[in-house]
Amino acid sequence: MARDGDINQPTREFPGYPTADTLPARSDDAPAPRPVRPAPARGLLWVLGAAALVVVVLLGAQATGIFPDFRNPFAKEQTDRSQPPLLKSIQDLSRYVAAEGNFQVVVDLQNDRNNVPDFLLNQRTLFVGAGSVEAYVDFTRISEGAVVESADGKSVEIKLPAPQLGKTNLDMEKSYVFAEERGLLNRLGELVNGDPNRQQQVYQLAEERITAAARDSGLTQRAEENTRKMLEGLLRSLGYEKVTVTYAAP
Repeated sequence: MARDGDINQPTREFPGYPTADTLPARSDDAPAPRPVRPAPARGLLWVLGAAALVVVVLLGAQATGIFPDFRNPFAKEQTDRSQPPLLKSIQDLSRYVAAEGNFQVVVDLQNDRNNVPDFLLNQRTLFVGAGSVEAYVDFTRISEGAVVESADGKSVEIKLPAPQLGKTNLDMEKSYVFAEERGLLNRLGELVNGDPNRQQQVYQLAEERITAAARDSGLTQRAEENTRKMLEGLLRSLGYEKVTVTYAAP
């Protein structure tokens, strides 16, 4: 229990509360509140506006040609280290190309192993090949006595060798790989030891298919007809009234 003289004194358990006399004094000693800073949004807008203005000025100067062109430091570059062409031979040709056929073939070639899943070992290529084949008559093979003129000089008979088919010319600009599937082991093998000629088998098969199609297309018959018309027109312009063109057996 507190004594009578200590009735107005604070107890040890509770600190004394400020009275009305002490409040003004404490308020005078309190620190001044900090000034409120403006939000940085306005400053950020000024910075962005200045940057946009600089970009517009630079682009305008580049368009007018004042400054040189800005180059991308990571632009794609292509270096050609090919060697100059080497002339190996020159061959004189005495052939008349009378017809040409253009072909397109779809090659679906798959190489796999028996009893091995395709996802492990498999290589399938879907190739669209475009190529052309020429049909020609080789005039160097005309034998002696192949041209027979009549006694009156009004008619002539010519015997020519049979038309031949030229080598299939695969047009790589129009040919392309449509789809390709490879197994996991095929992909790993390509990373370790890549084969730059792995598509050669597909190209060769496409050429063989086009050559076979040219043989069955009647291209040689068209070459015979066109060669005959060409010689008839040429010889008749020289004064011959009758021109007969025949072909040897192929």
